[in-house]
Amino acid sequence: MTLPWSVLRWVSKILPASPPGRSGYVQVRRGCELVKKTSLAPFSTLSSPLAVGFIGSSLHRHRHSQLALPLSHSLRFFSTMSSEEITHETIKDGWFREISEMWPGQAMTLRVEKVLVHEKSKYQDVLIFKSTDFGNVLVLDNVVQCTERDEFSYQEMITHLAMNSHPNPKKVLVIGGGDGGVLREIVKHDCVEEAILCDIDEAVVRLSKQYLPTMSVGFDHPKVKVHIGDGFKFLNDYKNEFDVIITDSSDPEGPAEALFEKNYFKLLHDALKEGGVISTQAENQWLHLPLITQLKKDCRSIFPVAEYAYTTIPTYPSGQIGFMVCSKDPNADVKTPLRQWTKEEEDEKCRYYSSEIHKASFVLPKFAEKALE
Repeated sequence: MTLPWSVLRWVSKILPASPPGRSGYVQVRRGCELVKKTSLAPFSTLSSPLAVGFIGSSLHRHRHSQLALPLSHSLRFFSTMSSEEITHETIKDGWFREISEMWPGQAMTLRVEKVLVHEKSKYQDVLIFKSTDFGNVLVLDNVVQCTERDEFSYQEMITHLAMNSHPNPKKVLVIGGGDGGVLREIVKHDCVEEAILCDIDEAVVRLSKQYLPTMSVGFDHPKVKVHIGDGFKFLNDYKNEFDVIITDSSDPEGPAEALFEKNYFKLLHDALKEGGVISTQAENQWLHLPLITQLKKDCRSIFPVAEYAYTTIPTYPSGQIGFMVCSKDPNADVKTPLRQWTKEEEDEKCRYYSSEIHKASFVLPKFAEKALE
């Protein structure tokens, strides 16, 4: 596509001249007629089809126009014509940096291709960007929540550790989980009749539907219902109601802080039917062992069975994240799956979880095992 004459005349007027002592020129031609020649820095000749890429594809074709521009000026011109890029405080020189007091002395960095959306909701800062190597990335309050490349490890484990520790989970509740990934995993179980998600922040749900389609597909299932509100308050209205409750929360700061308190686990216990099972995000044994120790102590004071498991995931601090898995059934063994898919079903449904991984995830290194005894 070639630039129209009207645009070329306008371009020739706005291009800056070079500093004294610099050579080069811009030529704007109509057919064979030289219309304007001006001094510029040394240039790279750009054909008009390439120039159209800089200015916009809606321009009409004009066969005989030719534009010779210095490359540096061409790029500068392009930047002024494009829509303003979204910026964020965590991104500098093309890299996202996750720095938090919860993991002092270390940081996660991901290379950014493009910021897709940034919104300050009523509850938290929501950022989604496209990375060069991990797909789209959801960040809440400057902390990575999930990436398209490795999210399946976390989503599968927090879901199936609980679901396969229950004999027949029909009614399931998710607290948090606004990206939809846990819902996606829950409805892989044919026995499920109803899956309810309660997330406090509608912005996370809305933006995940737009920018995280492989996770938010869970919202589209006919067995799924979504409630926007405080999970703590939501649980107050339910007694002996659910077979499984999964708490997919962010770290214990901001709106998720209450989901790590003892009173919250009492609400979970009371909302479960007899024999009910919970799983909840339970931080990292390398970084948060005192927190996990207290969490397990609180859970054991409420549930007769409470165990800690973990999974590997490269974009979480130290490459790990853990879960508390608890049951109201004193005879339950959550370390061994009560229900199992066939190998063919596992291969079809999962990319990380298996019955063997289920059992292995409760095997802890000695330092963590001793601390959590």
